Amino acid sequence: MPELPEVESLRRILARSADRRTITEVRVVEPRLRRPVAHDLADRVAGRRIESIGRRAKYLMLALSGGNTLLVHLGMSGSLTHRRVATDDAPFMTRHDHLELILDDQSRLVFNDPRRFGLMKVFDADGLKTAPELAGLGPEPLDGGFNADYLAQVCRGRKAAIKNVLMDQGIVAGIGNIYASEILFRAGVRPTRRAGRLKRAEIDLIIRFTPIILNAAIASRGTTFRSYRDSRGQPGRFKERLMVYGREGEPCRTCGEPIRNVVVGQRASFYCPRCQH
Repeated sequence: MPELPEVESLRRILARSADRRTITEVRVVEPRLRRPVAHDLADRVAGRRIESIGRRAKYLMLALSGGNTLLVHLGMSGSLTHRRVATDDAPFMTRHDHLELILDDQSRLVFNDPRRFGLMKVFDADGLKTAPELAGLGPEPLDGGFNADYLAQVCRGRKAAIKNVLMDQGIVAGIGNIYASEILFRAGVRPTRRAGRLKRAEIDLIIRFTPIILNAAIASRGTTFRSYRDSRGQPGRFKERLMVYGREGEPCRTCGEPIRNVVVGQRASFYCPRCQH
């Protein structure tokens, strides 16, 4: 599933290529996503200018003229690509192109989602404030609200594994399986450790390495294993820099010990038994 780095990388690219463009037409090819595309989405979006492109957690937010906001979630396998007039559609698996936003320069923002777990939903200003998708989200991991004091307070007395805590969107918004594993490796903490048993020094390390890992992944356009593509249709390059995730049985890049995989919260969790304690 695309996580914060993938969505933030997408946001930054679209902010350069599609910001201030007007959506002249909306084509809904397949409305059956995780939640069906609303029948009035095209009417509420067409003719509106993209005023700004933001992000909250793993959601992309296109603020439109007139006060509406188009909320986009990529689900498990989705992408939102900006295709120019001369772009060859062949690399994009067009059979999974479910919705197109035609822009005033004849380019297209195309929502492609093979597994159809994504979401595209329009809110007015008041509706966005109470949107259930955004309610209860924790602080952004790249903002000052996610700090050592906050995480120490959250972890105090918790029996849950620290990896599950980092993946809880109500505690910190946007971190998923890949980057939780990578952050904990850099901090030297096993994903199975009970959050309430972490030392303050370990919490400090988690906070220290969170922005380092996330910013490095953003700079590499995120991580691609199967279908994720950025807005230009390019795969993320961070896979080449992963230290533990997806590397079960391979030698640790630091000590040479084989990477192990343990299930934590029904998710595969990769770690080095020598470097992480």
